[in-house]
Amino acid sequence: MEADVIRLREWQHQGRHEQVLAETTVHLQAFPENRDLLLLAATSLRHLKRLDEAYARLDQLEALHPRLSLLHQERGMCHVQRRDAPAAIEALLWAVNINSALPASRSMLEGLYRLTGDSENAATAAAHVAKLRSLPPVVVQAYALFHDGELALAEPMIRDFLLRHGDHPEAMRLLAKIGLAHDVLDDAELLLAAVLRLAPDFRAARHDYAETLVRRHKYREAAIETARLLELDPGNPEFLMLAATTAISSGDNDRALAIYRGMIVGVPDAPDTYLWHGHALKTVGDAEKGVTAYRRAAFLRPDFGDAYWSLANLKRYRFTDDEIARMGAAETLPKIAVPDRYHLSFALGKAHEDRGDYAESWRYYAQGNALKRAESRYRPEIIETNTRLQKAVMTPDFLAARRGWGHDAPDPIFIVGLPRAGSTLLEQILASHSQVEGTQELAEIQRNVVELNGRDADLDNPPYPGVLADLKPEDFVRLGEAFIRDTRIHRGDKPFFIDKMPNNFRHIGLIHLMLPNAKIIDARREPMSCCFSNLKQLFAKGQEFTYSAEDIARYYRTYLDIMAHWDAVLPGKVLRVHHEDVVDDLEGSVRRILAYCGLSFEQACVEFHKTERSVRTPSSEQVRQPIFRDGLEQWKNFEPWLEPLRLALGDALIRYRAQP
Repeated sequence: MEADVIRLREWQHQGRHEQVLAETTVHLQAFPENRDLLLLAATSLRHLKRLDEAYARLDQLEALHPRLSLLHQERGMCHVQRRDAPAAIEALLWAVNINSALPASRSMLEGLYRLTGDSENAATAAAHVAKLRSLPPVVVQAYALFHDGELALAEPMIRDFLLRHGDHPEAMRLLAKIGLAHDVLDDAELLLAAVLRLAPDFRAARHDYAETLVRRHKYREAAIETARLLELDPGNPEFLMLAATTAISSGDNDRALAIYRGMIVGVPDAPDTYLWHGHALKTVGDAEKGVTAYRRAAFLRPDFGDAYWSLANLKRYRFTDDEIARMGAAETLPKIAVPDRYHLSFALGKAHEDRGDYAESWRYYAQGNALKRAESRYRPEIIETNTRLQKAVMTPDFLAARRGWGHDAPDPIFIVGLPRAGSTLLEQILASHSQVEGTQELAEIQRNVVELNGRDADLDNPPYPGVLADLKPEDFVRLGEAFIRDTRIHRGDKPFFIDKMPNNFRHIGLIHLMLPNAKIIDARREPMSCCFSNLKQLFAKGQEFTYSAEDIARYYRTYLDIMAHWDAVLPGKVLRVHHEDVVDDLEGSVRRILAYCGLSFEQACVEFHKTERSVRTPSSEQVRQPIFRDGLEQWKNFEPWLEPLRLALGDALIRYRAQP
């Protein structure tokens, strides 16, 4: 089919539209959802002046691929042929907002704006056209493919261009953006740094570089780059948003809130600004003002799924009848973006759950999970391979031979486990102690693992953890010292601090070798309750194992396997805390946790909900309330739809309570 599509495109360029249409019609009988065939058919129909049929094909294509920029470009060309300038401008703007690298759309917009007397927008379009014409055609083509999600086609094209032509800032920037899309952050950082050495005034590349530094948790460096951008353009909303993100990521909430307030005064109708302002307000515990900000964002853009999900994610917020009706209407819009649709799906699931309509709630949760899983690259085998290798490498003899290695700092307290297992509650309890700093889910351990694996690692046979056998004592000292140094930005003056990255449970052996005096707490929750809580949670990023019953059950079972291994090879190293025990006996659990950490008892830890601090996880509102039991068995309301989850969990339903 791919070869046929290439041939049909060539025929279309030659003007053989009758032949293209005839062949695509035959192919579409076998492949009715193929987007390339539908687009070819619509384009040929336009050239044959059969516009009604062309529009019908485009409607069919939009139902399947609403974010395909070439679909909207082709619709714009149909409107041009009908001499409907306003409709053409609207469609072409849709196209270039999705994909900025469309020369045909930009040129047509310039002409249409001049035709309608809009000289200002005509000049803007002309500037875009000039920019695209200044680039090599292959770079423009690769950018267009990238914006339409065709990374697998764009990457070899741009790599080949760079091999043949040497350093080219725009091409290097695109390769870095592809790296960012694949979460290969170290390569992206190196590429963008090289771009800026070649072209120091390349603002878009500097913005990408600052964003990459934020994603790598290098907040000091990101703040420097953002400050440089704001010196050049103090009112640029993208630069201001990045400055606010950098501030809140490094714990400077007051600065972030001040930036958002200034942006709202300057541009009072930007929905994204209200959304991020709401996130910052939620983080500092001002839920009431956060609700106002989220509602304003949804008012300004009625299909803004993230705004509605952010309201739902406050957990204690209850939607009105009118809000539920507006969400339901927006979710069915034909042009709605997939991320907006799954955000609305999860929000509607929460709204109907709160009203006791569990069948309708599950329908929306299932829909949201299906949409998220469809765009995910998650492979459970990778996690299971890591578990198998950890068991093979981290034997009692291996660890005994390295006893006493690493940096001796006692500062870190790691809280590990699955998401939605009660880790935020444990963090809030400990952070209420006068000697303990609550930080956030820190990325340093994960970054160490990425670096130990090296670039282009085979995920089915990765170097880590086997590579640990090659490290010398001073290497583990260096890793431990770097962890203490790199996390300093998140700390105040307290002697102990918390790293609440849940996925660190896979790397307890590495943590022990780096920081042998660190404390590690395993936050564990009954599997049906924990897995269901994950299935109804839409995470801002990562945690891709949570979007199907099979995936979350496999992950939970793998978690039990590796934790049982750590119990065997590092006896007494990890304190297990069951969420249900904390709910049933709060003070007893608090005393046990503090004793393990070597901390004196403080009543503030029992009255944790009174502690004022930033909390960035989905449980942020719950830990600002006294402890409650109503979440322990919420899953039973959905029991008719959770049998596949129960079967997939198998004996995990019993062995999760096994004692070390």
